[in-house]
Amino acid sequence: MLNSRSHAQEETKKNNRKRVRLSATALGLGLTALMSLSSANAEDKVKVGLMLPYTGTYAALGTAITNGFRQYVNEHGGKLAGREVTYFVVDDESDPAKATENANRLVKRDEVDVLVGTVHSGVALAMAKVARDNKTLTIIPNAGADELTGQLCAPNVFRTSFSNWQPAFAMGKVMAARGHKKVVTLTWKYAAGEQYVRGFKEAFEKEGGQVISELYLPFPGVEFQPFLTQISSLGADAVYVFFAGSGAAKFVKDYEAAGLKANLPLYGTGFLTDGTLEAMGGAGEGLLTTLHYADGLENPVDKAFRAGYVSAHKVQPDVYAVQGYDAAQLLAAGLAGSPSGKFDKEAVMKAMSAAKIESPRGSFNLSAANNPVQDIYLRRAEGKQNTIVEIAVPKLADPARGCRMN
Repeated sequence: MLNSRSHAQEETKKNNRKRVRLSATALGLGLTALMSLSSANAEDKVKVGLMLPYTGTYAALGTAITNGFRQYVNEHGGKLAGREVTYFVVDDESDPAKATENANRLVKRDEVDVLVGTVHSGVALAMAKVARDNKTLTIIPNAGADELTGQLCAPNVFRTSFSNWQPAFAMGKVMAARGHKKVVTLTWKYAAGEQYVRGFKEAFEKEGGQVISELYLPFPGVEFQPFLTQISSLGADAVYVFFAGSGAAKFVKDYEAAGLKANLPLYGTGFLTDGTLEAMGGAGEGLLTTLHYADGLENPVDKAFRAGYVSAHKVQPDVYAVQGYDAAQLLAAGLAGSPSGKFDKEAVMKAMSAAKIESPRGSFNLSAANNPVQDIYLRRAEGKQNTIVEIAVPKLADPARGCRMN
């Protein structure tokens, strides 16, 4: 009897040990499955670092870019190519002195998959250096510095806006075609201003025109009267300028007040009148400018984009919102070319380089330097709008001088 009881007890212990082993195995399998699911979920997300100005002079531009980017994501259920988007946001304050630290915060601390920024070209140049050094995928939704897709180009740096050369070169062709022969240029004495004059001069002189004087004032000065007096005495038949923001509004008002507008046609790139027409109080009426976006484009993408933006923000979108929208669209095209469940940067970059973007501005593809090859429009200021007149130069590609991708 005792032997029998002992045998039964031993069998019970064996069965209990077997059940423990089975439970442990099941638990291990369950944990493995859970960890795999968690890993897959993590890999099905994309971490986007937004490095843009949200305070200071360019705060409205940074906000518009962000609104445009988020609009595209929201239109696709909060995802890009089926991947959930996690945002990491830094206010760069348009301060080049803080640019390296801000970019490193997103790249090294937050380990973002893609860096999106910025507006100010000085900030963008420092940001792009961090991106190149760390090989971080970067999309520039505004800064037009020619160097970014010129001598400082890199395979991992893309732009969805413009180079300074593009609208400037287009205006040179426009003014030559309109019969102008002798032109005076005026802008701020800083890198962007000088690039806008060089691009204009290249096209205008190639078509037989002559720039008889290049005038500069210190950035961001707005004491225009001495320059207006000088312009009136130089014998030009037209004036080309680059100004933006409040400086642009004051210049145009001063130009009209000096009595020059009626007899000496004024031209500029689109930033002269974008977002400034209301502040000009009618002085900008009829001005012709060149840019890669305009009011009144007849394409379904633009109509849907504008309707969605107005619904969300109760204001009309501008060129900055378009550039943010297209930054998200370009990233989505890249992610669609990456293997499912994995952020394969090389595959994303390859797909982005080959993408054709159906933008509110009209369709565009990227050059070998990753800069938009796009239509540049001639626009006329009418009321509060920059209405399209015609395509000034179709599918204009930046020359990307000095770009070596390898």
